Amino acid sequence: MVINKMVITMRRLTFFLLVMVFAAGCEDMLDVEPESFTSPPEFYQTEDQIEQAVTGAYGELQTIYDPTTDFWAMTEMRSDNTSYQFNVSDRGEQQMEELDEFLITPSNNDIEAVWSNIYSGILQTNMVLGRIGEVEFEDEAREEQFRGEMHFLRAFHYFHLVRLYGGVPLVLEELETTDEAFSEKASVEEVYTQIVKDVNSATELLPERYSSGSDIGRATKGAALTLLGEVHMTRGAFGEAITALEEVTRLDYELLDSYEEVFDPASKNHAESIFDVQFSAGIEDEESRFIYRFAPFNSGEDIIGFSDLSTSEAGYNIPTHDMVDAYEEGDARKEASIAFYVNAENSQFNVSIGDSIPFINKYNHDFEERGRTDENWPVYRYSHVLLMLAEALNEEGRAPEAHNYLNQVRERAGLSPVSNLSQSAFRDAVYHEQRVELAFENHRWFNLLRTGQALETMSQHGEEEKEYKARLSGAAYELQEYMLLYPIPEREVRLNDIEQNPGW
Repeated sequence: MVINKMVITMRRLTFFLLVMVFAAGCEDMLDVEPESFTSPPEFYQTEDQIEQAVTGAYGELQTIYDPTTDFWAMTEMRSDNTSYQFNVSDRGEQQMEELDEFLITPSNNDIEAVWSNIYSGILQTNMVLGRIGEVEFEDEAREEQFRGEMHFLRAFHYFHLVRLYGGVPLVLEELETTDEAFSEKASVEEVYTQIVKDVNSATELLPERYSSGSDIGRATKGAALTLLGEVHMTRGAFGEAITALEEVTRLDYELLDSYEEVFDPASKNHAESIFDVQFSAGIEDEESRFIYRFAPFNSGEDIIGFSDLSTSEAGYNIPTHDMVDAYEEGDARKEASIAFYVNAENSQFNVSIGDSIPFINKYNHDFEERGRTDENWPVYRYSHVLLMLAEALNEEGRAPEAHNYLNQVRERAGLSPVSNLSQSAFRDAVYHEQRVELAFENHRWFNLLRTGQALETMSQHGEEEKEYKARLSGAAYELQEYMLLYPIPEREVRLNDIEQNPGW
């Protein structure tokens, strides 16, 4: 992992993230600003310091989900949902483009950065869990909440890692010496065992909701149960998934009336939101900037409202032709999710459809200050729970109940309900709903993997891409089984002696 001796030493000496970084949400969410720098030996002495450290652990989520760190490229653009606008005059992002075309090598900087960012989050949770027992709390429930939050975040981080890279080093304690960083890979089964253990602890410790506005946006029991449900879905344990997801339906979540409203910064942390990565335009360096990465790079000020769009950074996560066509007629989610930049010169770009380039509209909102928007990133929404539950019930032969949950999502989208589908037909229907309902929220690649569709779907997608992208090399989209896992970053193999994944 990117915790070679120098990095570990620096983290142990400076402790810069746990103390200095604090996540933000709606106006006052997780807004804990330390008065001064405190090094590790003097930290974790009081309840307030533990709270600062817990809050800081959420900061890594902002780093992972920030559009400049390319986690979205590994989970969304890797799939058939999005591609990128080829910029012939600026080839600085070629390594990220290789993620889309299955042309990466283990030396790819983006897979290294994501690995590093996730492990950085794990190290922070380990440090809190290792030290919290030394602090006396006036409120035992508060201590349990903090423990639950750290167990949730650690499980969440490892769930990302195991799906992206397979077996990975399982680091569960604060690193006291640099040699502890050089860990052998745990098996996939061992990683999942730890994930379930952590998320079960989180489920027991976390509250259903928070009464304090400053706590809004933290992990809850519902978030832990949703994570547990998705873990079981990924493992094919549909009965266990049903148990967890049905419990979520008994909490106070509900679908908003409007799909568009789900992503409106004015209504964030709403009744449909189970867990979001919190961003805030009102706090410097805590703003979201998704649209500035995802708008067509030649759109200038036409979409973002001012002229500072970076042509070298924009033009990514562009909806594919297939994604644009995936919506049924009358589906309200299409307009809320995808808009079109119309310009007579767009036909030169092979992501265009005539004179129009599609772009992700659900993250296209007015800025509060120039270049600083206020969206959260949706991780788990109640509609996601309903669709996973529908899928699991269908796999367990409980079709009538499955139809009910699927139709709740369809009806909110303005579509007619489905009825009397066979198990196979229902499976196809719920896979389709998951694609369009959760489009551009970093779930598509993971869903293709867990449902066994990745090789076939992406091979077909590659053929379609080559039909209208003549510049693609013959090696693009030539998928093999081993490519369903990313390689362990070459730097980790070389410096930390971690075994490379087969095929790479």
